[in-house]
Amino acid sequence: MALTLYAATIPSYLQILDSVSRLIGKAESHCAEHGLEPSALIEARLIDDMNPFAYQVKSVAVHSLGAIEGVRKGTFSPDFTTPPQTFAGLQERVAQTVAALAALDPDEVESFIGRPMAFEFGTMRMEFTAEEFLLSFSQPNFYFHATTAYNILRMKGLAIGKRDFNGRVRKLG
Repeated sequence: MALTLYAATIPSYLQILDSVSRLIGKAESHCAEHGLEPSALIEARLIDDMNPFAYQVKSVAVHSLGAIEGVRKGTFSPDFTTPPQTFAGLQERVAQTVAALAALDPDEVESFIGRPMAFEFGTMRMEFTAEEFLLSFSQPNFYFHATTAYNILRMKGLAIGKRDFNGRVRKLG
């Protein structure tokens, strides 16, 4: 069986989104256990010129479901909306993303192959095919933001490890 565009994207999005959801839960528990305000983690950054944890979580949604929505309309632009500022809001954003991705018809994703697609930011426009956009632009961004969210929590002292990031891997049996 040949690898499909659906198989190359959606199951991995769902796997990592599930991990991000569990990380948010661990962050909330960490705040409660250590008497921290949620903002201590929600607004935490690796370094001053990087975006905070909440932005990283929002961007995981943007570069998965948002990428699919961008392919549907033929253009994708950065999302400048304010991310949720509560753990519940972050969980809701991830849950809505998971639900929408899980409901996708694999045939629809396959129909994207060869479709013209553009990334637009101000006056800049980058042309792609849908599969080039999903696999070479959005997917790397998806993993970057998921990894950065994980790293922020790790830096802030959460007892998390690689399994917390990888989540439930897909395997035989």
